[in-house]
Amino acid sequence: MKSSTLRQIGILGTGSYVPEHILTNADLEKMVDTSDEWIRTRTGIRERRIAEPGTSTVSLAKKAAEKAIADAGVTAEEIDLVVVATCTQDTIAPSTACALQDILGIPAAGAFDLSAGCSGFVYATAVASQMLATGLYQKALVVGAEVLSRFVDWTDRNTCVLFGDGAGAVVLGEVATGGIGGIDLGSDGSGRGALGIFGGPFHGDLHPELADQKMFIRMNGKDVFKFAVKVIGESTGRALAKCGLTYDDVDLLIPHQANERIIQAAAKKISLPLERIFENLDRYGNTSSASIAIALDEAVHTGRIKSGDQVVLVGFGAGLTWASLCVEWR
Repeated sequence: MKSSTLRQIGILGTGSYVPEHILTNADLEKMVDTSDEWIRTRTGIRERRIAEPGTSTVSLAKKAAEKAIADAGVTAEEIDLVVVATCTQDTIAPSTACALQDILGIPAAGAFDLSAGCSGFVYATAVASQMLATGLYQKALVVGAEVLSRFVDWTDRNTCVLFGDGAGAVVLGEVATGGIGGIDLGSDGSGRGALGIFGGPFHGDLHPELADQKMFIRMNGKDVFKFAVKVIGESTGRALAKCGLTYDDVDLLIPHQANERIIQAAAKKISLPLERIFENLDRYGNTSSASIAIALDEAVHTGRIKSGDQVVLVGFGAGLTWASLCVEWR
């Protein structure tokens, strides 16, 4: 009989990948009625990465995953759980995770996709960590990957300036000290019509008028802004409390990279200095499920995170969902 004691799980390695093609605000000026100044002052975004036509989500996931596996110092054969957070899976079924498991040569692992909008990577990391903590699995590969450009309406200046493509990954496993602590996951489905990919047979119960339209990312920006600023503070506060910490203990907060104004407003609300908040949305835009994973990898490999640091990941997105997770870096 296995012990009922939960194991401590931490992040063993990180990796990320973004497409080579850069779409700047100046490029967008030639496509829609917008300007670099308008985009920067309202979002903080200067450029974003866009995948070449025909690029699959799993191909981006593979490149990020390979880096994370190498960074963790493990082999693909040691991975026995694969979780992919995505809103832009290559097929409705089978899952992106199953394709990734095959492509990476991971033997007979548990594999599934998780859809929680821009909160997806934190959701997936939380779920996988708890499956490892019980001893059900030993090492997990968690990936956030998106090819959002497939679903961008390039004639809509309110949304086409926001999104980019990319992937980020982590390998989870047992650690002797530190690791993943407080977790807070939640949703408010009454806001499900405010943000999502709607159209055609996937118009949803709140958007019947989109039944004969193409599938595009659609968003009520004002509603999402208010929601995000509110839940960032509430969710991170609950996650910190679960491990006996306060904002004074936080060395680095890594939020979903959606909008600079959201991040600044939330920071002010929780009285956290901007120097302790990681941002890279100016270069990548909003990559949904991939954004926090990409930011985490960049923070690690640029020295923003060191051993012993208290790091908090927080996401918010379609659903509407929110998710926070505390990590004592090993």
